[in-house]
Amino acid sequence: MNGQPNTRLSDLFGLAGWSKGELARLVNRQAGAMGHPQLATDTSRVRRWIDMGEIPRDPVPRVLAALFTERLGRVVTIEDLGLVRRGRTGKRQGAAGSAEHPDGVPWAPERTAAVLTEFTGMDLMLNRRGLVGAGAALAAGSALSTAMRDWLHTDPALTADAPQFEDPLHADPAGFDRYEAAPIGSQEIEELERSVEVFRAWDASRGGGLQRKAVVGQLNEVGGMLSYRHPDHLQRRLWGVAANLAVLAGWMSHDVGLEPTAQKYFVIAAHAAREGGDRPRAGEALSRAARQMVHLGRPDDALDLMKLAKSGSGDEVLPRTQAMLHTIEAWAQASMGRGQAMRRTLGMAEELFVSDRGDVPPPSWMQLFDEADMHGMQALAYRTLAEHEPAAAATAQRHAKEALKLRESGRDRSKIFDHISLASACFIADDPEQADRYARLALTSMGANSSHRTWDRLREMYRLTGQYSSYPKISDLREEIKLALPKGSLKPRQGSSTRV
Repeated sequence: MNGQPNTRLSDLFGLAGWSKGELARLVNRQAGAMGHPQLATDTSRVRRWIDMGEIPRDPVPRVLAALFTERLGRVVTIEDLGLVRRGRTGKRQGAAGSAEHPDGVPWAPERTAAVLTEFTGMDLMLNRRGLVGAGAALAAGSALSTAMRDWLHTDPALTADAPQFEDPLHADPAGFDRYEAAPIGSQEIEELERSVEVFRAWDASRGGGLQRKAVVGQLNEVGGMLSYRHPDHLQRRLWGVAANLAVLAGWMSHDVGLEPTAQKYFVIAAHAAREGGDRPRAGEALSRAARQMVHLGRPDDALDLMKLAKSGSGDEVLPRTQAMLHTIEAWAQASMGRGQAMRRTLGMAEELFVSDRGDVPPPSWMQLFDEADMHGMQALAYRTLAEHEPAAAATAQRHAKEALKLRESGRDRSKIFDHISLASACFIADDPEQADRYARLALTSMGANSSHRTWDRLREMYRLTGQYSSYPKISDLREEIKLALPKGSLKPRQGSSTRV
């Protein structure tokens, strides 16, 4: 007990709307359901947790996390509740956060597997009970980058060589559906690596909605595997699988509009990659969070994250990866109307992309960023800038057409985005005839895709059709767009960008 109020628990308690007596009764009931019938708490204990900062012993933090998760309809972890013990005997200091970063971001290595397993377990519980609320607030990009900068730039070897007083990944019980820790071999890890490729291909084709739960479940299993200390070469590969699955879980969550959940997965992915000694992968994970910020109309936060992603990727990052990072930065600059900076950044991206000789095979997570994707991101940046500089629409059209020409089969979602970028650029360039053609090509593929982001982009294109609504073709197109979008989705989403 530190005598200070637990403001994180207090805030969530206020959101939940319980009385202290109600929460005490719920804790006792939930604890019994989780196999702890002996647990008994009362109103005075709840008051001490909230008002005096007392941290209850396990399993109470996990019980509270389960109760708040169900009540608020979003994943709530023990870190979110401020119920992580600090500086316990036998553990490294700072194992679950510090005075500078009370959220536990970054958390120490011995917490990563536990946080991963706990968070995925909560996410799966929401899936099972049909709760898909996204009421949590996104952390600002500047807050995330400030919290993670020092942690990301430390040398992984220093962590690996540090004295370990306990088996580091047997830290705390980690929530629900805990995997029974046991050793695995290279064959099992190869199978896990192949499963990542299958999930990644499905996401690129059909969007994140249909397989998100499967990816989260697989990640939950891997988190449990990481609680057993394997030989270093296997442990690094397992961390790599965890990083790839966490990025995919985050991207799929973003794709279906679960934005705070997505952000948490991107941070988990950066931690996992960092624990595996793969700094470029950690940087790419943070760049996903930056793309999310641009999509949500927060390009300044995206630029904060991109600074960290680029500097934190280390010296081993390949030119093609650097090019990809530059395209995201350019999109953020375009969203802010910074045309000169955007063109300069895209110029550097092009130089880096062509300078990659291909003598070093790209990591699996970079194989989807090919020449088509390069053109697709340039089209998106110029189309976004065209909202500020209409003359940029012509360049956007050129890149979008080149992207479509180069797209491989199985990249259906990317083709939808290309067609929407192209149609939007045509509308801005006062060419409604061509815009109608490309918009209809996007509409033909929308029904087979579960990506909510395609709806967001389509809604923004619908806005551009307004000045041409008197044209018979465009009037028909507007009606078709209304039918293709979920009911009520033509209203701007809170916190979404008005320029996509």
